[in-house]
Formats: sequence, structure tokens, C-alpha cells
Amino acid sequence: MAHETFQIGDLSAVIGDNEAYDDRRAGYSGIHKLVHRTMPERSLFGIAGLNFEHIFDGEKDQLSLSGDRTVFFEPRNHPMEYRRIADDEAELHQTPTPNYHLESWSRFKLVPPHYVDFTFRARPHQHAFRHGYIGLFWANYMNAPENKGIYFRDARGWVQLCTQEHNNQSTVLHTDDKLELKFLDVPQQTLYKNFSPLKYTESFYYGYIGTTHVFILMFDRTEGIRFSHSPSSGGAPSFPNPAWDFQYIVPKYEVLQEYGFRARVAYRERCSREEIEQEFRRWRDSLGK
Repeated sequence: MAHETFQIGDLSAVIGDNEAYDDRRAGYSGIHKLVHRTMPERSLFGIAGLNFEHIFDGEKDQLSLSGDRTVFFEPRNHPMEYRRIADDEAELHQTPTPNYHLESWSRFKLVPPHYVDFTFRARPHQHAFRHGYIGLFWANYMNAPENKGIYFRDARGWVQLCTQEHNNQSTVLHTDDKLELKFLDVPQQTLYKNFSPLKYTESFYYGYIGTTHVFILMFDRTEGIRFSHSPSSGGAPSFPNPAWDFQYIVPKYEVLQEYGFRARVAYRERCSREEIEQEFRRWRDSLGK
């Protein structure tokens, strides 16, 4: 089975691989739908969330932008194996991909009352990354929130990021992230090579879903984590579904060594910023126990 529905606490989630089914297009893995008990008529995600979208090295991905984009969208196109681990947990395994030879495991665990814990592991099998770094990108295709922006903290306080158009100042680095990635000089643009002047200090962001709910995405580290935003998920600026995305950068790597991170989604009824910060700190504190 390529997908299944899980119901824990306030959340119901459809988790699955990148195969097509019913009226759903192929290429989108992760959380296909996420529904809160108090908003049963609406999925948080329009297409998918925590969707493994790109593997990039600044060269092969750039060369593919003007032609066959199977390299640019390699995680979409290479098969995945879906495995149910428990009544609250599933995993997607992708064997080494044809171009980057990267093997990966994506694990999703529902935690009451309103969380999805995400664990990602990857293992490069060859020295296939031309500029020496591994770039990985995930898309959260949001389902028409009235407020398209995301919120996070910088060195002075809370800031909002809502880019004007796709690929325009779209990626936010941590204040200590000084890594300059190399990209082949091509005219085509991508979210991950266009940078905002804003910098984040703490590894979480959130966005509002209507007037009643909030989506929070938290990470277990700042090293290698970058936030990205598109107002239209690649469509025209007026398209209602923004993308609240993120990246994981491995600056240097060894073949057959594993790399990864942990994240938590909180999809809950709307609360104060103080409570959002408490959600983040409680989770981070729990990781050390």
C-alpha cells in the first residue's frame, strides 16, 4: 500500500509515497493530507507537506532547469517504498537515486494532541555532488491561508516573511550561517539560490490558518537549516496556495556516512506567540531526555 490514513489526538493524516492514486498526481510524497478535528472540512496542505522536493549540488540541478527536469525533481521521480511501522508511524525509503546516488529514510510519527514528528536520514553512496556540498529541499504546499506569510525571530524580535513573487529573496539563513554555496551560472532561478536580507535566530517558524488555527514547524538544530517561502508555490502571484518550505545543507560529506535532522509539526488551534515559543522550547528540551 502506497498510502494510509492515521488518526491520533486532534489530527488525521494521510501519509504516502510519490505514486499517483485516485485523482492525485504522482511526484508528491510525505503528508498528503493533514486535518484538524476542529476544522474537518479543510486539509492544512493543498498537495503535500514535508514533501521531499529537491536534491541539489549547484551544477547538475542547474543544468536540468532548461530541459528535462527529472534531475531537478529527482525525489519526485525516483520510486519510494512505503512502510507502516505502527498505528501512529510510517516511513518512506528511497533507494540511491540515479543522479545523486543518495539513499534516504523519512519517518513520520503522530503524537497527541496535535503533532507530527519528522525524522530524516540520508546516506550518499558516491561522490556525486560536484561542488562538495549536499543540498536538500522540502516543500509545504499550504492550502489557501488568507495570510500567506510566515513568522520567525531575528536578533531584534519577530519578523514576517512574505515574498512578492516566486524566487524573489526567498531563502532565510540563520544568523551564523556564512556558507556560500556555489551554483552554475544559468538564467533560470530557484528558491534555494535567492536570499532574503532577513536572518533567523531560533529554528522554528509559524503561519496562521484562517483566524482559528496555526501551523508551527520546529527543527532540532540551526546548523544547515534554511527557511524558504513562495507566495504562489511557483504559480502566478495571485495563486492562493503559498509554499512554506525549508532546506537542509550538508557542507561536506563522506560516502556511506549518514546525515540527518529531526523536526516537529504542530497543527493546533490558534494561540499566543508566547505559547508558540513554549511549544518549541518544550519539544527541544524533550529531545535531550
